[in-house]
Amino acid sequence: MVTKMPSRNPFLALPLLAATAACSGPWPEPSVVSREELAADHETWRLEREGKQTIPPGGPVLWVGLWELAEGPNPFGSDPELAIQLPEEDAPPLAGILRLFEGRVRLDPAAADFVLEDGSPVAGEIELDNDRSEKPALLRLGSLGMRIHAERGTDRLWLRAWDEDHPMADSFSLPPYYPVSGEWRVSAKLDPYSEPRVFELADVTQGTVENESPGELLFRMDGREHRLVAFASAASSSYFVSLWDSTALVDTYQGGRYLRVPLADSTGWTTIDFNRAYNPPCVFTPYSVCSLPPPENRLALHIRAGEQRPLDIGY
Repeated sequence: MVTKMPSRNPFLALPLLAATAACSGPWPEPSVVSREELAADHETWRLEREGKQTIPPGGPVLWVGLWELAEGPNPFGSDPELAIQLPEEDAPPLAGILRLFEGRVRLDPAAADFVLEDGSPVAGEIELDNDRSEKPALLRLGSLGMRIHAERGTDRLWLRAWDEDHPMADSFSLPPYYPVSGEWRVSAKLDPYSEPRVFELADVTQGTVENESPGELLFRMDGREHRLVAFASAASSSYFVSLWDSTALVDTYQGGRYLRVPLADSTGWTTIDFNRAYNPPCVFTPYSVCSLPPPENRLALHIRAGEQRPLDIGY
């Protein structure tokens, strides 16, 4: 059984949340990592992250459009009168029609020469599996790529498009990071819920998305204990954490940052490395459905670690 938590806006005037003490006994230190090893590992991680931002289909820097589909026919192409308008250098006035019916999407290719990911042409009407299915369909049209995007825990479906000839593909670089420091690696104890909870999180499109949580990560910093709701399903290989701290008022993205944390070991302990706090995709593109941190993850801390906001977001 999963308990469902109500949706709340994390940007209402709420007090910052500090945890009450809930873990007694000895508190282990994180594993020892030398300054040189920490810096080298972080740089490897940072370069890998930077590269992923311009690799389709998941690289947000290449995204050029995101359109929510309505039930029924959704015509799309370069015609400026259409709700879904593609670049005219890649698409005819009417490229096709996406027909949404009870959660399933079919493509009527109309006049455009669509091909699938393997290069085979789309000869007639086909069904398009979304990007949360086992085999999502990927379409190509000129330098454009397209697929159906589905948000976790909602019935909303979107057409997402990216351009492999995007002018930022060869020039993108991540914004600055705070200096890497071992002080931002902290031991954390998973405090599990009696049963998993599903949180409804506000997103940047004024909608909500759902994330499941097995419990909260309890950690100590600045002489106090703090909590972070950790999101994960039974199939997850790490915890996903979205958080907000007071650096968002000055140096980091105003909507908060994301973080991946290793799953707790058999004793319930893990390590949070705030050096790896990173920007959500909506920092680099307007064509994203980023969830915002829950109110529970507004930390009463000034975390000078991880990725900062760009000087110019660029859109």
